[in-house]
Amino acid sequence: MAEAISDRQVVAVLRPFVRATGPMLDALRESDPLGLRTRRRDTGDAAELAEVEPGLRDKLLDGLASVKVPGTAAWAEMDTEQRTQWWVHRVGRFTALLTSIPGLGGVLADRLPLQDTLGTASQGLLLCAIAGEHGVTGLGERVRLIAWVLFERDIDPVLAAGKHAEHDASAEDAETAELTEEMDESSKKHGRITLKASARTLWRLGRSLLGITEELEKRPRGRFYHRAVGMLPVVGMAGDYFGERSGLKRVAKRADRWLAEHRPVA
Repeated sequence: MAEAISDRQVVAVLRPFVRATGPMLDALRESDPLGLRTRRRDTGDAAELAEVEPGLRDKLLDGLASVKVPGTAAWAEMDTEQRTQWWVHRVGRFTALLTSIPGLGGVLADRLPLQDTLGTASQGLLLCAIAGEHGVTGLGERVRLIAWVLFERDIDPVLAAGKHAEHDASAEDAETAELTEEMDESSKKHGRITLKASARTLWRLGRSLLGITEELEKRPRGRFYHRAVGMLPVVGMAGDYFGERSGLKRVAKRADRWLAEHRPVA
């Protein structure tokens, strides 16, 4: 029988994981897509709309500003619960779809760690996003949140914060740099983190969890019928997709419980 995975091992894997999600989530949350936050209805209008009839131009700009994505006026007006639901449904759809792709192989793919590693990475990314919307920004706090929600572990705060004698800061820095390599290159080349770089980073995040493979089986999953369909060739992708979507919703509910008990003091 394999030796049980310790809290220390879980923390060693999750700390660089959480650090790597930071740049991706910050880019999504703080970006000003299409210049919507700063766009003005005067000489500062985008050049591509300069020749559009003023009334129509105003309607176009109003429509863009009303889109509920990070950086828009509509996003700024949303409360914490609404933003949390945005992360669950919008980002969740993307990560769940990527996670469900191995389901094309049916039972064979389910025997491999791909499903659990990508699924756990998606859920961990979502948890970091939700934590941010609740004001939980500390690395140790996010590590504890993920460990509790996904692995049913109550990690010691000192251990999660890396304030112990065996913490290897240089190894953690190196692992984080490897995980964020795609995003760093994208930022240098394009001035932003592209969708392609985000997708590749999610794959890297998933691979980083292989060191605690046994723990990944504990994560919230879909219903039994999702798993049953997921074992079938071809249509298994649909079962896995809806199963991952269901799992993300359960993750959000468990996160609410943890965050309610560990709400930051203003």
